[in-house]
Amino acid sequence: MTFFSSRGVSELPLFPLPEVVLFPNRPLPLHIFEFRYRIMINTILESDCRFGVLMSNPENGQVASIGCCAQLIHSQRLPDDRIKIQTVGQQRFRVLHHVREKPYLVGLVEWIEDTPPTEDLRPLALEVEQLLKDVVRLHDKLTDQKRGLPDDLPSLPLELSYWIAGNLQGAPSEQQDLLDTQDTAARLRRESEILTSTRNYYAAGTALKEALNN
Repeated sequence: MTFFSSRGVSELPLFPLPEVVLFPNRPLPLHIFEFRYRIMINTILESDCRFGVLMSNPENGQVASIGCCAQLIHSQRLPDDRIKIQTVGQQRFRVLHHVREKPYLVGLVEWIEDTPPTEDLRPLALEVEQLLKDVVRLHDKLTDQKRGLPDDLPSLPLELSYWIAGNLQGAPSEQQDLLDTQDTAARLRRESEILTSTRNYYAAGTALKEALNN
């Protein structure tokens, strides 16, 4: 059961997931098969349908202290009592301490937000968005695909930073660093560095492909 206090502190069921980092507004489908997490899902379905997602390191078992709350929006119970669920990320949190560990982990968490910006972030967001478009265009050209970008790509700096971070494939440690960051400008600047490096890589690959085809 989740409770809230005037200090922005809550008791929240926690779900450590290997190399999975959830961001606000990003979807996360899950297949629940472990008995303890079936209990957790059954419990939250009777309350507010929320639980916390934390990235765990499969090599050393270390669990991140900052995660993102997941809102369960759809569930499908299978004949063998497994459950398929659809969730979407909400607010980020920091784990203060564990309230209990059985039958599933529950923590006392404080909700965290980015600090209010002291500058207009729209120019930076537009720059990062253009880098993103360049990366997708070059990737599609290199792989002969037409992936493109969604029509509903966020335009606001904070939401755009979450969208990009949530779509970084195969980089959970980098994603966790971006989730930990509580400065929108810093997150966007780091994403600019990542996208610039990726764009240069795809540009070199595209140039080599064109040279070999000529």
